Amino acid sequence: MAARKTQFLHTLDIDGAAVPLLVRRHAQARRLILRLDDAGTGAVVTIPKSVSFQEGVDMAQRKSNWIKRQLAKRPETVDFEDGVEVPFLGQPHAVRHVPSGRGVQIVDGEIHVAGRIEHLRRRLTDWFKAEARREMSARTHAKAENIARQVHKITIRDTHSRWGSCGSSGTLNFSWRLVMAPDYVLDYVVAHEVAHLIHRDHGAEFWALTDSLTARMQESRDWLNAFGRDLHRYN
Repeated sequence: MAARKTQFLHTLDIDGAAVPLLVRRHAQARRLILRLDDAGTGAVVTIPKSVSFQEGVDMAQRKSNWIKRQLAKRPETVDFEDGVEVPFLGQPHAVRHVPSGRGVQIVDGEIHVAGRIEHLRRRLTDWFKAEARREMSARTHAKAENIARQVHKITIRDTHSRWGSCGSSGTLNFSWRLVMAPDYVLDYVVAHEVAHLIHRDHGAEFWALTDSLTARMQESRDWLNAFGRDLHRYN
């Protein structure tokens, strides 16, 4: 028997604007739930297993005014270009194009990007990803050693649905955008995924272990809930 489809992609027309909509079925859902997606560019409707995708679409269409208002509140996109301000480990840094420089470097609180101006966006993105890998790899291996577990592999991605994940094989995945968050937030996400090497669920023992691996667990969770979405506006 074929597996039942769990999600459906659609496009809403809201006052002439095309708004992406994801309708997804969740086994634990008891009612229809509407929210913006993590990128703040579209909407997501979660439906119980007994509800059709069309009912999810209809619900989003009825709530189109709410979606429009919420999208209007989203922070403006910040393109990686000369002169903009971007966060690195929670601290604001101005981006400066330095044609005669070398690579990407932090100089006196600024991020200097060398090379041709048309390559600035790619080079800065690559630098953030490399810094994310460096920061998270060191912390991941140290915390895993602390609990006598081994990490199979670490991958750095641009995920929108979660900040990190831990596969059953011991592969840990992280969003590179975490390197823009405060240091303690990045450290918490690493601790969270390392704790999954022992506890696959989110029970009391899992949270106790996570808390023992990082210094500011609840503060970090609060920060991600309040400001995490903002990290996706930098491109």
